[in-house]
Amino acid sequence: MASRLTIVPDERFETLAPMLAERLSAVTATITPDNFASLADGLFLEVLRRGVEEVGGDEATVWLPDLAGEHLVPACNTGPRAGELVGVLRQPLSSGLVSLVFATEQPMLVNAAHSDPRHSPLVDRALAQRTDALIAVPFSFLRSGRGVLSCVRLAGGVGGQFAPEHLGRIQRTSVVLGRLVEHRILSDTVAWSAHT
Repeated sequence: MASRLTIVPDERFETLAPMLAERLSAVTATITPDNFASLADGLFLEVLRRGVEEVGGDEATVWLPDLAGEHLVPACNTGPRAGELVGVLRQPLSSGLVSLVFATEQPMLVNAAHSDPRHSPLVDRALAQRTDALIAVPFSFLRSGRGVLSCVRLAGGVGGQFAPEHLGRIQRTSVVLGRLVEHRILSDTVAWSAHT
């Protein structure tokens, strides 16, 4: 039988906790759709791509709010036309399934998304495509919802419907990605990465 490792917080760090929390909050406030790519390193992108493959999706997008808090903007995309999407499109927070997930922080799986009246055709029109199915889940790090991770099946691509278990797999992908971002922010903030 394996023993359990118990890690007890070191009391020497207790007085530093408020200062660290303040600094992490300040750093997080500077993360935008435009600079997010600097956090999306090779491991982040590999986890994202594998998450898409695992559910048989065509591509995935990480959406973050703009500085004005009026739109969600693609900050990262795994598709072949990412350059036409990332940092370019602006989805109003008042419409679309992705914006609904951001507002409610509730995951969503929608098959036949193109015919759902809540689906915004903005991306489909811009890229001349049709979204057959969509999974959108909250993207969180440092104990707060920061954006949305969406995964789609496109007509002419994989196409077809997502199954309920696919939602859980994309949620897991989002959690892992959030933890990778947290690790990067924390390690850069305390200069840990410079010493390893």
